[in-house]
Amino acid sequence: MSETSAPADAARRRAFAEIVEPEIEVMLRVARSITGSTADAEDLVQESLVRAFRAIDRFDGRHPRAWLLTIVRNTNVNMHRRRRPIAVDDWELIHASRPAFGSVESPAAEEVYVADELDGALQVAISGLDPKFRSALVLVDVHDLSYAEAAAVLDVPVGTVMSRLSRARERVRRALGPTFTTTRGEQS
Repeated sequence: MSETSAPADAARRRAFAEIVEPEIEVMLRVARSITGSTADAEDLVQESLVRAFRAIDRFDGRHPRAWLLTIVRNTNVNMHRRRRPIAVDDWELIHASRPAFGSVESPAAEEVYVADELDGALQVAISGLDPKFRSALVLVDVHDLSYAEAAAVLDVPVGTVMSRLSRARERVRRALGPTFTTTRGEQS
């Protein structure tokens, strides 16, 4: 290692410790939501951390969580590209086809979380949402991401996240009906 690269490497390690390391837990939560698997999420975050370390000196310092979640999303896309060399454009065709013998279709990460953690009626209401609305709801209301961070994960504009979240919340309220909030409030 030359003397000129030692200070740069030290600065890169310091920046990584200050900017990236505090966000690793959020990266893992979001990666679990994206992949539906703890092991896959850990792999995704590991690869994302390598990419973040390589790019840390080019980061402007603004919105580190959004920057890191964008890296997670892009890394996930790139990892899937490598796994699936043939792209199929017809989404209906993908869902209409049967899985290969011996394979199991696993539920989306949001479905797993909803099934494991939430009250029965709330679980049914959230599970009944369209996946794009459910994703926005889970990222913002469960994982506590900001609208900008959720937009980075979903690769949509912030306004789209706000719209989807509003619609998701309204549909959940409608599905639960007026007795849910009254009943739940009296239990407190």
